[in-house]
Parts: sequence; structure tokens; C-alpha cells
Amino acid sequence: MSPERQAQLQAWLQAQGYIGSTSIEVTRLTGGQSNPTYLLSSGEQRWVLRKQPDGPLLKSAHAIDREYRVIAALRDSTVPVPRALAWCDGTDIVGTPFYLMDYLDGRVFVDQSLPKASNAEREAIYREMNRVIAALHELDPDQLGLSDFGRREGFVARQIDRWSRNLQSSPVPPSDDMHFMMTWLPQHLPAQTRSALIHGDYRLDNLIFHPTELRVIGVLDWELSTLGDPMSDFAYHCMSWHIPHDLWRGIGGLDLRKLGIPDEASYRRWYLQRVSGEAAIDEATWRFYLGFNLFRMSAILHGIAERAQQGNANADDAVATGRKAVPLAALARRMVEMV
Repeated sequence: MSPERQAQLQAWLQAQGYIGSTSIEVTRLTGGQSNPTYLLSSGEQRWVLRKQPDGPLLKSAHAIDREYRVIAALRDSTVPVPRALAWCDGTDIVGTPFYLMDYLDGRVFVDQSLPKASNAEREAIYREMNRVIAALHELDPDQLGLSDFGRREGFVARQIDRWSRNLQSSPVPPSDDMHFMMTWLPQHLPAQTRSALIHGDYRLDNLIFHPTELRVIGVLDWELSTLGDPMSDFAYHCMSWHIPHDLWRGIGGLDLRKLGIPDEASYRRWYLQRVSGEAAIDEATWRFYLGFNLFRMSAILHGIAERAQQGNANADDAVATGRKAVPLAALARRMVEMV
């Protein structure tokens, strides 16, 4: 963040009553490819600022206003989130709209194989991760004041259309496997059986665990949250079991029994035991959901590759991350061709 913007932010924090005459330190936090995130420090006080990226944006992308709304709504729910503090929709402070939330002092596990944990700790972490996504899908959006947070029906069909249009309009040509999935998915849509508040990007490294306990204290990155198909949201979370560990954020190909990590079938069973009204689905439908989510992720990473090419990506590793779009699309195709 430039010195000019930092000075404007400091003045805004003073006007909002968060700080007095003390100065602030601003540190860029790593990990996000989408919305730039900063740690703000003033004496013993710490906050987190999330803003839209600079430069041209895809329509409806980087919806930090929705992030702010949902974490504010979840404040007293069974799903732990940072406390939402303030929203600013102007561009004169840090260049784009932004919001402020509490800083949570805890642990983030990036490698889903959890190399530094014991087998018992790995199982406990996976059970806790499972518990929280089930709790999310059990919430009543109406009681949270989120009845208008999205259209409850037709979520998957709209997502396929949205990401297909983004790919088709991209100056970076989609791969053959992306084209295949754009055609195949609309022809094999399963019926949506229920709707719920969904996260859209629920994975281990979007969770903050307590500093010493194996307990989630905050779910982050709600940019893609909406009302929709909870089974699709859960299948997105379960992509990890199919993405090779050496490709990106996956545990595919690892000896899970040796590590103490549940296999996918066990993990799915835990979820179904926790969520009322959610019935087991047949294997063909499950593979559709996995293939859809792998395609969706490949489209998201394709967008990162596009922004990297344009020079306005938000992470130093954006080019390498964007390259993963093609193998993920190939994996999506293999997944559905097994149906």
C-alpha cells in the first residue's frame, strides 16, 4: 500500500474512532489470490482490511460487500467468523471499496496433508473441518437476515453459465477440456434437492484454528458465498481427495490410512450424519458435482492467469497458480467421463 493511501487510511481510522493520534503499520498478508488483504496495527490493536483489487475486474467478481454482509450476519451463529467492524464503499481512501474486521490470532494449515501433525491431530482437524461445514449448511438464511442473499434454486446451472461465459470472453483461450466441460455439464444437471447458505470456497486454508486447540475460531474468504446447493458446496470441499498432492492443495495419491486422514467415503458419511434432511446421493451424481467444481475451479484459476497476463494479479505466485487451470480442467473431464 502506497504511503499516500496509508495516510488516508490512518485518517479514516481516526475519524471512525478506532485510533487516536497514533500511527498505523500496514502489512500485506499472503495467501489470497483474489482480494488484497492487509494487517493493520496500532500499538496493541490489530485489524484486518480486505479490499477489491486495483484495475479492471470481471463482472460480479471480488464482491467484498457480500463478504462483509455475510460475516456480519454470522456473528452470533454456530459458524465462527471474525467480527465485522466497518464497511467503506468509496474509492478515495485505499483506491477501492474495503471493509474492516477483527484480527484473529490463530493457526492456518495450508498443506492439507498436515505434515507437522500427529495422526490423532490430523483426524481431529478433519473432523472439526467437517463439523463446521455441516453447521453452515444447517443454518436458516431467513433467520440470519439473508433471505435475499441469492436465488435458492438453479445454483449449479447458473454457475456453469457464468463461468462458461467468463471463459468464452477471456483473451486467454480456454483449453479443449474446458470446452468439453462447458458442453457436457449443462446436459447432465442433477436435480437440486435443498438449498442453504453456502461458502463457495470452503477449504482447510480458509479456516483459522485456535492457537493451541484443534478448534476452528474463524472461517475466512466469503467472497463466493450465496444461497444455493449445499451438496455442490460440500463436493467443492471434497475436491482435495482427487487433486494430486503435487499439483495444488490436494491429498490425492497420498497414503491417507498411514497419515490418519479419513478417506473420502468416511468424510462424506460424517457430513451426512451431521446434516438433517441430506440424503446420500448415487455415485454418478457425486461425480457430476466433483467434475462441476473442478471445472469451476479451473475457470477461477484461468481468471487468475488472465489477470497475471494483464499485470494486475494480487499474489506473487499468480502466474504459477494460473497454470494449474489446464490440468484441473483435464481432471474434471476424467471425473465425469467415468460416470
